[in-house]
Amino acid sequence: MSDLLVLVIIFVLLLLAAVTAAAETSISRIGRVKAHHFAREKRKNGELLVRMVEDPAPYLNSVLLLTLIAHLTGTSLATALALRRFGTGGEAIAAAAMTFIIFVFAEVIPKTYVVRYTERASLLLARPVFLLGRLLQPVSQVLVWFANLVMVPLPGRGLPKGPFVTEEEIRHLTDIAEEEEEIEEEERELIHSVFEFGDTVVREVMVPRTDMIVLRSDASIDEALETIVKAGYSRIPLYEGDTDNIVGVLYAKDLLKRTRSPNGSKVSSMGRAPLFVPEQKKVADLLREMQSQRIHMAIVVDEYGGTAGLVTIEDVIEEIVGEIVDEYDQEEPLVEPVDENTIRVDAKMPIDEVNELLNVDLPHEEWDTVGGLVFGLTGRVPTRGEAVRFDSIEFVTERVTGRRIQKVVIKKVAGPEPELE
Repeated sequence: MSDLLVLVIIFVLLLLAAVTAAAETSISRIGRVKAHHFAREKRKNGELLVRMVEDPAPYLNSVLLLTLIAHLTGTSLATALALRRFGTGGEAIAAAAMTFIIFVFAEVIPKTYVVRYTERASLLLARPVFLLGRLLQPVSQVLVWFANLVMVPLPGRGLPKGPFVTEEEIRHLTDIAEEEEEIEEEERELIHSVFEFGDTVVREVMVPRTDMIVLRSDASIDEALETIVKAGYSRIPLYEGDTDNIVGVLYAKDLLKRTRSPNGSKVSSMGRAPLFVPEQKKVADLLREMQSQRIHMAIVVDEYGGTAGLVTIEDVIEEIVGEIVDEYDQEEPLVEPVDENTIRVDAKMPIDEVNELLNVDLPHEEWDTVGGLVFGLTGRVPTRGEAVRFDSIEFVTERVTGRRIQKVVIKKVAGPEPELE
């Protein structure tokens, strides 16, 4: 075989290796979402791309097998040619030359091109890669079977079916995208909120029973109007006896239609049937239920059937988009910074939000709010100005009304809580 023919064969093998390297990168980078998008747009080879990303193993194995064959054959021919031309020492020359050529021209350049032009390269290479996968599938299956046989003593075998992208990876990607100014901070927070939304239960977003504005079912229309105007709410629960017995929900628009009723008329006949939900119901499920039933308020009940609180569709949506403030919202902010290590918070503030703000690890399994945690640490109703420690975090009760904690100052202090002698 002439030297020229050997060089031509080596060139063809390197070209083949470059194409297979590009194909490997295109399959790995394109992703299922983009492939399905191409298929819906009827792009050429879009359907083939979907079939490959849905089950990438046989195609990746075939591409890797062909890449390996091209590298080994090309290197062997180059070594034989170098020995014939240079004699002793030809192996070193061939090894150095092929390492450089394969790395630059058969790996870096094609893979960089695919990274820059992923969509174009994926669609262009889809058909040859698909045909190659079908052609070499029997061979690659035998080799994979043998590899799995060798891996029997090791934990885990074969290529996992997925997920190829986890929730944690997506969160991490959004953090990186924000750092590189590809997305805004608000967009990153929105993406994180969507993931947290699926894990949130009603108890975490409800208005607690002690903060509910309710009406007796036998209240007059005038009393109801006065309560609605004062509270600024469009819906108020009605109860009989006590708040554990919610019998309806009064809508302001229904009440306004009856303002011309005779004096002394009661609101009991205007109440709509309430929706009752358990504390542990997922807010995502509740949102779907509210949408299907066209209901904007639900009564939350505890495990004993008593009223635990209420939740509105606004409370649920705020878990995704953040606080929605209207003209009637006059509440104090949940958190006020005092200094670098100190914040003043509403006792209703969730513990996990405090953990995120101060980068601490307060327990949130037994208690949902800061007020609940302070109650748990003191074991009683604390007095105004009373301080309690948990590790290196100090809680000072700033405002207490009756049995309710309203404001707490949280401070990071040096060192853990001193032990009592």
